[in-house]
Amino acid sequence: MHIEIVVEDASGAKLLEAVLPRLLGEMGVSHSWRVHPYKGIGHIPTNLHAGGDPAKRILLEQLPRLLRGYGKTPGVDAVVVVLDSDRRNCKDFLAELNALLAMCAPAPKTMFRLAIEEVEAWYLGDRQALQAAYPRAKADVLDRYVPDSVCDTWELLADAVHAGGSAAIKKAGWPSPGKIKCEWAERIGPLLEPDRNTSPSFGKLRDGLRRLAAGAI
Repeated sequence: MHIEIVVEDASGAKLLEAVLPRLLGEMGVSHSWRVHPYKGIGHIPTNLHAGGDPAKRILLEQLPRLLRGYGKTPGVDAVVVVLDSDRRNCKDFLAELNALLAMCAPAPKTMFRLAIEEVEAWYLGDRQALQAAYPRAKADVLDRYVPDSVCDTWELLADAVHAGGSAAIKKAGWPSPGKIKCEWAERIGPLLEPDRNTSPSFGKLRDGLRRLAAGAI
């Protein structure tokens, strides 16, 4: 099976590239995949048939075009779309995404997965991996975290592991947040154990990918 995976930013792509072999096996043996990072999530366009500007690489704005294209591409067996829920209502957001998919003809086999509230929830879901990557992580900050809570997730992680916390990252301004998030992916991602993760949204990604690979979706 070949899977095309789209994700809203570079740090999410780095995380997935670290985790996928542990969920799908060695690349090219039973399954193959490509991970495509975008430059932000954006909004679902009002006109789903508008061409959009591919150069902008804003995921939701490009998603109708992407799904229609994948639906016509030989050799693409499935598409996985990974997004942060941010502060959206997850049920409503998934309904919008599935409605968009229904408008695509032909539609590829597609699985949507949301990180609640942000992909940093998946690092916080494996505290053992996080503390192995950052031995000086502040336990009192990590103790406050409730898995998949809407709590300014990346800021909480920054307050636990980054000198000066989230305030220092915000003060530094662009592109510091993106660089720090990529560092987290590079350091924590390879240490994550999928079956140990306490994030419910990571569990849905893990279990969904396994079912997809087994042909159960």
